Amino acid sequence: MIGPLLVGTKQERHALTRTGEKPDAAQFIEMLGPKSIADLTTADIRSWHRTLVIQVSSYTANVAKKFLRAALALAAEDFNLRVPPMPTMQGRGRTRPKKAILAPGEVCRLLKAAMQDECKGVYYAFPFLTGVRPSEQLALRWDDIDFDAGIIRIQRMQEQDGSTTEFTKTAAGTRVIPISSLLRSLLSKWRLVCPTRGAGPHRAFPRLGRLPSSPGQPLAGGGTLSYANFRKSYWRPALLDLGLPYVTPHSARHAFISTLQAQGIEVGLVAKLAGHANANVTLGHYTQAVRGGEAAIAALESAYVETPAPPQAP
Repeated sequence: MIGPLLVGTKQERHALTRTGEKPDAAQFIEMLGPKSIADLTTADIRSWHRTLVIQVSSYTANVAKKFLRAALALAAEDFNLRVPPMPTMQGRGRTRPKKAILAPGEVCRLLKAAMQDECKGVYYAFPFLTGVRPSEQLALRWDDIDFDAGIIRIQRMQEQDGSTTEFTKTAAGTRVIPISSLLRSLLSKWRLVCPTRGAGPHRAFPRLGRLPSSPGQPLAGGGTLSYANFRKSYWRPALLDLGLPYVTPHSARHAFISTLQAQGIEVGLVAKLAGHANANVTLGHYTQAVRGGEAAIAALESAYVETPAPPQAP
């Protein structure tokens, strides 16, 4: 709120906060500064909020605005100050940009790389083949995966502190997802080498330790994998190594839904597989079986298979 704000990437601002070292040729934008509350106006707050939206994101700007509102309320209560009214109607009429997702061809490249990456491949391939939320993936246990029935039961999620809750984001989030042939292959191989810790139940996506220097050595780790570590050590490197644009782990869920719809899968079934709340209206109570789910997942996998280029005319 006080600033100044570094003009740059999120990583550069994070590094500046931790180390205090300014990047070369760094540029800064003034924020509210050490201004007296008595001199602060609604126009100042509106201008500050708009700058944050442009330079960082609307989410961060709104979070900062929430804390500013709380600080001003405390100042008014404790010191009997007249504080400026918070600006309203911000963001109204502004179209939200669509979430960036990978195209099916790009997902195909990622899945091919995952098949060759024995240690981390299943980590970044899994959300594209199931459409799960990151919190649902990180909370998944091996006893949630039924290889005989060919299904994965999504019934818990991981909190920010690494603990798990025995429920999902919504009631409809508790669901069953069929296992595609590609995912079965990835999970079957991963099950044989997945590190464990303690007596169980064991997580399907635990934190890995230092990777072995030679093939055949057992993997270390087995502890809880945080979302931040998942993004930094498992997700981002896979995209960078393949030269793919960076997208968030949650965008894999959007790619899953978009690809199913593009393959002509009925929207109610797509909602059911994704765990959307309106699936209750479309397909009944969430504890029922997913009708047609196997065919939908097969269509999804076929969309990620590269089609051969047509022969060129002589």
